[in-house]
Amino acid sequence: MGAGGETLAVHLPPLSEEDPLHQDKKRILERRNLACLFHFPISSSAVETLKLLDQMIQAARVVHMDKLELYFAGDDDIGPFSARNETESLNLLFKTMNKLLLTSNAVVKEVLQMLKDEIVVRLRSVGKTDGEKMISETQNPDAEDSLLKWGEHHGVKSKLQIAFFQGAGRGMVASENIGVGDTALEIPESLIISEEILCQTEVFLALKDFHNITSETMLLLWSMRERYTLTSKFKQYFETLPANFNTGLSFGIDALAALEGTLLFDEIMQAKQHLRQQYDDLFPLLCTNFPEIFRKDICTWDNFLWACELWYSNSMMVVLSSGKLATCLVPVAGLLNHSVSPHILNYGRVHEATKSLKFPLSRPCDAGEQCFLSYGKHPGSHLVTFYGFLPRGDNPYDVIHLDLDTSVDEEDGTAQSVSTSQTTHMVRGTWLSRSGGFPTYGLPQPLLSHLRAALGCDLDESTAEADMKENDRVVLETLLSIFNPMLEELPEPEESERESANWDVKLALDYKDLQRRIISSIVISCTSALENV
Repeated sequence: MGAGGETLAVHLPPLSEEDPLHQDKKRILERRNLACLFHFPISSSAVETLKLLDQMIQAARVVHMDKLELYFAGDDDIGPFSARNETESLNLLFKTMNKLLLTSNAVVKEVLQMLKDEIVVRLRSVGKTDGEKMISETQNPDAEDSLLKWGEHHGVKSKLQIAFFQGAGRGMVASENIGVGDTALEIPESLIISEEILCQTEVFLALKDFHNITSETMLLLWSMRERYTLTSKFKQYFETLPANFNTGLSFGIDALAALEGTLLFDEIMQAKQHLRQQYDDLFPLLCTNFPEIFRKDICTWDNFLWACELWYSNSMMVVLSSGKLATCLVPVAGLLNHSVSPHILNYGRVHEATKSLKFPLSRPCDAGEQCFLSYGKHPGSHLVTFYGFLPRGDNPYDVIHLDLDTSVDEEDGTAQSVSTSQTTHMVRGTWLSRSGGFPTYGLPQPLLSHLRAALGCDLDESTAEADMKENDRVVLETLLSIFNPMLEELPEPEESERESANWDVKLALDYKDLQRRIISSIVISCTSALENV
């Protein structure tokens, strides 16, 4: 990296050949005439410089695309592809400019600073499309304040404070303006609850040779018991955890009845059955074998389910200073809520020098603004089952999978791509597509290509216009034959049914509304397209 003569050369990291999507990304970059090396003439106008920045952003978007984004991106779609992709792409450029600023002369620095400032402006805009801001409520935060004080006493450093939000419970807001790359929260490794802490407990000593029990199960049992241990180092942490997590695993009969016929119903029932079987395998056996460690009054089903929900909804994957990747509970950090447009994306490794887990911002967060963390690339069904909520804003991972015969896909290996080598196909809300007309009608190109091939409706340059219209009619009618029955299975609920419902029924109905909205958008797109072919 560096400046040569009157030109500033900016290198982006090249595509990794270990990336399983390497060939697809390389093909997209070549097709769009994009590279990972850009030359900025120092004498260029601001307009010309920002045009080059746009190209650099487009290249970075391709570098950071995941499989789902590749599937749904149309041939002419230059992005942005998702809030995650956009944030990671702009962050890459922000770090690149920062590095160049350290070694550049005054003239070059002026150009770099302009680029960096524009990148920050764009990062600020990433999360501004999620609709209304969450409104904080005034509640007594004594318990939560005591958790922060306890954390600070043990070395936690924070630029965040706890707040309560209508319809979402607890969250964390910035106590000051926090910039890109700044650390919002820092947790000492000694406070992270992991297998390494478990190994120092009597639960581990009692169970380490017991029936091949896993460390994950031992951590569940330790948490269930530690919650009631008055002398626990983590007493303050456990006291501030909710008495009920209200996840899909706690759904009652009425909520499950509301979900009947959906894939989420099957997902929750399987998870519930798995946990119940796990509990029955452990109790009362452990109470009989280790009565002093596992008291019957503590080892109830409700307490076991509470511990399971705690780990499902609050755990994080962390690389500890030992180098081991572990599932952990991170006190204080667990208060951060999830968003499809998070401020914090990358936080999973303990820093060897400080022996602490840092949470740096990938986009700015102003004082008083809720600071969001990414829980991962999860669809609403997963978030309902294990976390108990649906995120605000459009979630690009809310997809419906379709199992279709792929034997008709192209066999020419040179032409293979994500578009033609799918073993399954999928759809999502067509409002997320920027292309509503021919040839995709807001639907994913790989799905349409597959159906056109399967139905003998392939298009090529020699296909007459009348034949093209007839072929499209067959494809669109086939899609309607798939999705119309699905829509009929999701009738609108009575408004009175929602108003008087418990939390779990309301959440189940919200999920069904989302499914209905996705399927309805596909039906509307296909119907509208048929009127124009």
